[in-house]
Order: sequence, then structure tokens, then C-alpha cells
Amino acid sequence: MQTRYRPMILGTLSVFAIIFAVSFSRTNQPSTVSADTLKAAAPLKWYRGNLHTHSLWSDGDDYLEMIAQWYRDHNYDFLCFTDHNVLANRERWIDVDKVKNGRKSFEKLKAKFPDWTEERMKEGRLEVRLRRFDEVVEKLAIPGKFLLIQGEEVSDKFGKLPIHLNAHNVREVIPPRGGESVYEVIQNNVDSLIAQRERTGQPMIIHLNHPNFGWGVAAEDLMRVRGENFFEVYNGHPGVHNDGDEMYASTERIWDIINSMRLTQFDLPLLYGLATDDGHNYHNIPSRASEPGRGWVTVLAAELTPASLIENMEAGRFYASSGVTLDEITSTKNSLSVGVQPDPDATYRIDFIGTPKGFDPNSEPYRDKDGKKLAVTRKYSSEIGQVLKSVDGTKATYEFTGKELYVRARITSSRKHPNPSVPGEFERAWTQPVRP
Repeated sequence: MQTRYRPMILGTLSVFAIIFAVSFSRTNQPSTVSADTLKAAAPLKWYRGNLHTHSLWSDGDDYLEMIAQWYRDHNYDFLCFTDHNVLANRERWIDVDKVKNGRKSFEKLKAKFPDWTEERMKEGRLEVRLRRFDEVVEKLAIPGKFLLIQGEEVSDKFGKLPIHLNAHNVREVIPPRGGESVYEVIQNNVDSLIAQRERTGQPMIIHLNHPNFGWGVAAEDLMRVRGENFFEVYNGHPGVHNDGDEMYASTERIWDIINSMRLTQFDLPLLYGLATDDGHNYHNIPSRASEPGRGWVTVLAAELTPASLIENMEAGRFYASSGVTLDEITSTKNSLSVGVQPDPDATYRIDFIGTPKGFDPNSEPYRDKDGKKLAVTRKYSSEIGQVLKSVDGTKATYEFTGKELYVRARITSSRKHPNPSVPGEFERAWTQPVRP
């Protein structure tokens, strides 16, 4: 018997004429999400958070409590810890001098939480106990103001290709499943999260991380995965190649290719785009390391809980950002409008991007100098992901012509990112695609 997650229905949302059907099943998912005005109006609020964070539980260089404190101090509303293939739910001690920046992070921990740190000497070596997730929640979470979510970066591979997915609000570790192709590896791990969600009844989501990290995931791999409706269009790690190059598609190009094919070839719902930090390094900020504060999502919800955030993300009621703040996103049957919260020291360009119905779906592979096909995103028509309209300013509207398959907006600030993942990066925001 097929099990479906039924999202919580908030009576106040009817005011905004929200029309959606959210399903967590691998089949029978909606292909259209139609919303009216996304704008903060009681009881709805915009909640800002990061969904990709590493700590000393895996390959980060700071403690959970120190990382949570950083995000809380920098006005984030929620944070999900996503260490590699592990949950912070057991007793664990580490040798202070055997981890990256170990002595520095330990001294900072003791200074910040002098009565909280547990340490011991073992065989002449200083060790400290890593606090569990539940302990950090009790210490630092503030109901209704700052939420901590338990997650995991399911770190898998196909051959030498890295394939990583972030699972959010999980109860149990999801062991990497592997597979006989990149697509199968992704699908197997997505299926594991779906199985845990259906067995426990707890709301959970999973998203594909940094597809261009190690050039591990091509558009063709992700476009046919069922039950995985989010990916990182922006990741703040300096080594993940968000912009691609002359042979590898950028993450935005991958996004448009995937949505064009999902809607026409695979009868799957729109893929939504996230911005994340992928933070590993929390000392000497800013630098060229993978640090906090570069990318986030802002979700419109009535309450700050995992269930509410997940429900509204599944409904497309959020945007991704690397610095630009939006006031309003309005989607009707006739148009898509965007309103930017202006910074007096910046100007803005709003690009509406989409693919027309009846686009050319044909593609051809990239080849090496010997003519061998390369396992990278293929070459597609320039009809896919074309700029439909550009407006300079803080407000813009795109009127649908009826010829669009989907439309999304990208907002670019004239201000450069204060701590960019790559040199010369400008602050941006991305709305979720909608179908006219």
C-alpha cells in the first residue's frame, strides 16, 4: 500500500489562495505549484536558515555549540547540522591536538562556555567530549526564535565520482546505499529517506548537494530521480564549481535543463533551488575557506518548526539567497512579480528566466580530444533557460504569454559578496520556478 505524507493545513493560508498538493510519494507527485502572494503578514513570517553545515563530528573544525552560537548571533532563524554519514547522538571524545584547528577551537570553546566543556587526560593526551545534538538544542535553541535541526550529509559515490545528499530532520543515520550508476546511487539514497519518513511519520526532506563538486552529477542523472525535489543552485564552498566552465554546465544551467526535461519527459514536479554554506571552517573569517554566511534559504511559514518549514519548502514558499533580501514574490495565473528589499548602496537587476513550450529537447555529448563521450551534462538548445525579460530596479513583473513551460527570477545586486566563494561574486537571490 502506498503511503503519503499529508502536510499540515494552516487555515490562515487560505487567505493567500494557495493551491497545492504536496506528496512525499515517489509517484503521483504534483507537476504544478501555484501560489499567490508570498509576503510576511501575521501569522506568516520569513525565516532565514542554512541547511548545510559541518562540525568536528565529521570534517568541520569547530564544535556544534560554537557553530550554533555563530548562526544565532548572525540573525539566522534555523540551522541544520549535516555531518558526513553520522548523527551527533552518542558519546564521543576527540583528541584536541589531532583535529584541524584543534587547540584554537578548544580554547575558544572554553572561553565561550567555561562551565560546559568536559575534558579529560587519556594516555597523556587532552581529550574533550563532543556534545550531542540534543544537548546543544537544550543549550542554544530558542522556541519560536532559533531552531536547530538534526540532519546528515549522506556521502556516497559512483566509482570516483562524489555523490552527496543532505537529509533533514532525520531520526536515524541513512547509510550510503551505492548503486550501478550515478542516477541509481541518488535514487537509492532518496528511497532510504522516503522509507524512514514513511515508517516514522516524521516530516523529512532530502536534497542533492553541489552537483559540480568533483563533476560528480550531470543533469541527466538528476532529472529522472523520483522523490528528490531540491538541489543546491548555490553552495558557498570555494571548490564546488557553481559557475561551471567551458565544458561543464553551471548549476543554474543544470537547473533549467532538469526542469525542462522533468516537466516534458518524465512527468515529475519542478526541482527547487537552494543556497547553502557548506561550512567547514569557522576561524579566520573571512578567508577563501568554506565558511558560514555565504548562502541561505528564506522560508515563508506560520511557525518555526521542522514540520512547518518542510511543508512550505515542499510548496515552493521560499527563495534562495547569497545576499539579496526579497520582500515579496507574487505568482498568479497571469504573471510573476518580485519585490526586493532595497539596500541604499546597491542597485538591482531582475532577470526572468524560463523555457518555452515546444522547445528543442535534443542534445549531444561533449567529447574529449579523442572523440570519446564525456560523462558530463550534455549540450542542449539555447531555448532552455533563456532570459525572457530583464528589469533594472527593485520591483519587476513578467506577464505570462502562455508559451512558457515555467518561469523563475534571478535577482543580482551591484554589490559584491563580502565573503565570496569565488572572487568577483555578486550578491544574488533566486525565486523558485512556477508554471503559468
